[in-house]
Amino acid sequence: MLKDLLDTNHCFKLVCGAGNEDVEEVKRLVYLYALAGCRFFDLSANDDVINAAREALDLARVYDAYLCVSVGIKNDPHVNKAVIDYDRCVNCGSCEAVCPQGAIHYAKVKKYKCIGCGRCWKICSRAAISYISEEKNLDEVLPSIVDKGIDCIEFHAMGTDDDETFSKWKYINDNYEGILSICTSRGKLSDEALVERIKKMIENRKPYTTIVQADGFPMSGGDDNYKSTLQAVATAEIVQNADLPVYLMLSGGTNTKTTELAKMCEISYCGVAVGSYARKIVKRYLDRSDFWKNSRVLEDALELVKPLIDSVIL
Repeated sequence: MLKDLLDTNHCFKLVCGAGNEDVEEVKRLVYLYALAGCRFFDLSANDDVINAAREALDLARVYDAYLCVSVGIKNDPHVNKAVIDYDRCVNCGSCEAVCPQGAIHYAKVKKYKCIGCGRCWKICSRAAISYISEEKNLDEVLPSIVDKGIDCIEFHAMGTDDDETFSKWKYINDNYEGILSICTSRGKLSDEALVERIKKMIENRKPYTTIVQADGFPMSGGDDNYKSTLQAVATAEIVQNADLPVYLMLSGGTNTKTTELAKMCEISYCGVAVGSYARKIVKRYLDRSDFWKNSRVLEDALELVKPLIDSVIL
């Protein structure tokens, strides 16, 4: 059971991306990280993506892994997609150069690859990029997800709309009996508001049936240093100080330094969720046309992946 993995306090979760619907990339990511020892995978709430992850686990002959799917409220960054205004765009290529997902090519956005990280928006000197929110309709996606026997549903609740947050959270609770995860950060909430929201969300749930994923700086884990992971640890400390009956997981800027810094700060956590950094270090291998045929490609990629996973599970 997933609870057994969380109880080890050494759980590594690979975040494939709530908005990442690139089926082939997800299949390769899950396969690679499963071989390296990962047993918890976070996926987009998409049937094809879930099926691809299961195919990858079968190929890796890993049968003790757990799948989590992510849904969110409107304007949560994880469900945003980039849009380019061609009246402003001069096709300079800056956005394409910084996109970690390869979602932009010749000033056109491949929506199925876009994860809403915001890097293109920040670098655009023409203010030609904006975002639209493409949150999932729970009535449409949840029944199918539950039928597939998913092990966890993660709810991204980083917006300020309390009515939408608690309405969707109630719907999930009413229609799913397994472990739930709340992914939230201080981006738009004060420390006090963050804790109060979590308290209200778990008030009718049994102790330790909820994961709180403390997202320090969402989708910021491009570098492997202490500064990148600082906010993940700081956000986790706020949740820890509230002394809630939840599993605490660190995310948002996480890397190989996360567990070391968390231990230095005396943070008690069940695990670490790694997304941006985990995808970045293997991207050049995932993009290769011979990924499935060239054993050396897999071996080289595993050499990069194993130290990251070991930093959490050992």
